Amino acid sequence: MTDWTAADLPSFAGRTVIITGANSGLGAITARELASNGATIIMAVRNTQKGHAAARDMRGQVEVRELDLQNLSSVREFADGVDKADVLINNAGVMAVPYAETIDGFESQIGTNHLGHFALTNLLLPKLTDRVVAVSSMAHLPGRISLDDLNWKKRRYRPWLAYAQSKLANLLFTSELQRRLAAAGSPLRAVAAHPGYSHTNLQGATGRQLSDTLMSAATSVFATNADFGARQTLYAASQDIPGNTFIGPRFGSLGRTQAVGRSPAAKDAPTGAALWQLSEQLTKTQFPF
Repeated sequence: MTDWTAADLPSFAGRTVIITGANSGLGAITARELASNGATIIMAVRNTQKGHAAARDMRGQVEVRELDLQNLSSVREFADGVDKADVLINNAGVMAVPYAETIDGFESQIGTNHLGHFALTNLLLPKLTDRVVAVSSMAHLPGRISLDDLNWKKRRYRPWLAYAQSKLANLLFTSELQRRLAAAGSPLRAVAAHPGYSHTNLQGATGRQLSDTLMSAATSVFATNADFGARQTLYAASQDIPGNTFIGPRFGSLGRTQAVGRSPAAKDAPTGAALWQLSEQLTKTQFPF
């Protein structure tokens, strides 16, 4: 079996794909490849100026719309402006940043990477026809969900553990969403992907000089290019795979694109259900079916 690449994408003519964080990194490449294969792309970005700049380098039908995942009012406004779409790719994220809070008082990493996308997905589900793709990370492996302190109000804040928690939340969200879709008899599917260790704009952007220097050095030696990382998302968004499949490189950071495993914590269904209930309370959004 030959390795799957973006060259193997099927036609997306007549289909609409929403991609969060599509102005740079993996999101921009995902948007570029799908647009070139006929998709209408809605780039959901916080900085529309950067979004328009990125869109100029893409061939096809591309729209740029404002979405700030750190502001639930912005999430609702964006969702209200969508009439119909086929695929939602929850790609945007922040990584290991210093402690900050979103407009709604959430710790910024869980707020952006999980809660913002949680609200967006629930608001858009009745308008989707195919699937939801969550972009997670190998960083979910050390992750633990603190249901009584999801937003780091009681614990000493640790940027990398906060990031790991948010990426674990992506996988628990995907599993619980798929369970709910199946129970409701919905034809939609929820899947996830991770890029391995790809060179994107997230590396070297933690705001801490030593950490950024070390990460930049490691990235220059070990990281794959962003096209390889985006390949995992493209596969998850386009191939006929079962719901709750997790796509990534065969050997973690390298190898053929395929279904891969996840940590025991990412298979913890009771925690996933409890996280869903907590997320509904925090975002004031609910599963619509």
